[in-house]
Amino acid sequence: MKPKGNIEARDEQLIEKTVARKTVFEGKVFRVEVKDVELYDGSISQREVVLHHGGATIVALDEEKNVYMVRQFRSPYEKVLFEIPAGKLEKDEDPKECAIRELKEETGMEASSVISLGEMYATPGYCSEIIHLYLATGLSRGEGCPDDGEFLQVIKIPLSEAVSMIDNNEISDAKTMVALLKTARKVGI
Repeated sequence: MKPKGNIEARDEQLIEKTVARKTVFEGKVFRVEVKDVELYDGSISQREVVLHHGGATIVALDEEKNVYMVRQFRSPYEKVLFEIPAGKLEKDEDPKECAIRELKEETGMEASSVISLGEMYATPGYCSEIIHLYLATGLSRGEGCPDDGEFLQVIKIPLSEAVSMIDNNEISDAKTMVALLKTARKVGI
């Protein structure tokens, strides 16, 4: 149900004002802060927030509507996942350039066209990471050059099969699911 009336006016009751913050961890990929926030009713609460520069991901779609994905081991889950090429943004890096770089590094592919599919907030309850989504077409193949310590398998899958894999919980990575489903809608699958 779509809300009626002026949404911004009603936001006032939802806004939290940060009154104090303390960094409790600083690593290579993210920083963690504990924030004291004042709520609408004047009470104070705490928020633990992971601050992250964000990332970019890219769907490589060929003329036959196949997508090029990677399989790689993901330590938090102790398993190999299907994903589309992606990487973290360096401070002040252009997200589109990051996506193009990751496509080349992870698959060896370059694209004559790269368009935005939007952005997503992966875990808005506690993390500031924004993932920028792109679609690459007009693909040409070359040699990949993954980062040191990054071991990948590149696989080619029909986009329609990848959508079925999402439905069957064989693809469970959020950025991959969102970008593939947006791509499928864009091309009529």
